[in-house]
Amino acid sequence: MNNNRTALLVLDLQKGIMAHFGDEAPSYLARAAHTINTARSAGVKVIYVTTTFRPGHPDVSKNNLSFARLSAMGGNGFIEGDPSVAISPEVKPVEGDILVVKKRVSAFSGSDLDLVLRSLGVDSLVLAGVATSGAVLSTIRCAADLDFRLTVLADLCLDRDPEVHRVLTEKIFPKQGEVLSAEQWVQGLAGGRE
Repeated sequence: MNNNRTALLVLDLQKGIMAHFGDEAPSYLARAAHTINTARSAGVKVIYVTTTFRPGHPDVSKNNLSFARLSAMGGNGFIEGDPSVAISPEVKPVEGDILVVKKRVSAFSGSDLDLVLRSLGVDSLVLAGVATSGAVLSTIRCAADLDFRLTVLADLCLDRDPEVHRVLTEKIFPKQGEVLSAEQWVQGLAGGRE
């Protein structure tokens, strides 16, 4: 893997989402921060992808069961400027990182991610984020169809259902790309500099 042609996608590590993971969140975010910092140091592009809607949720269809519930609740949840869309401070972006806003579960749906990746010459993606059964699953499926080389960092994916996480990381994701621990991937970064 050429580090200059690789991007680490950090999916939905937003305050409003991480709040659902309670006691798991601090240790997860610490591991994620270490991996993100190591990736930056190795020349891997770090791209944060967040879910954010317009005020009043006009970009949420009533036909979309997941997001329609959010819209029906009213309020400011996951709209531009609301604290729920802010990236958790433990893994906050730094200068040079790229921010992409999506409007659906996949990082590619309702975003300019593909344009950004192609413009940067990226052909390999490393995925980390929440939820394993949501953003990670949808993104890996789309990315595979777009012919990216894929790596999933199993211990940097998080799901509220541990069994679903296990099945995806052990049985489904290996059919689309390589599945590694964050530490395994970090150890291999030194060999990918160019």
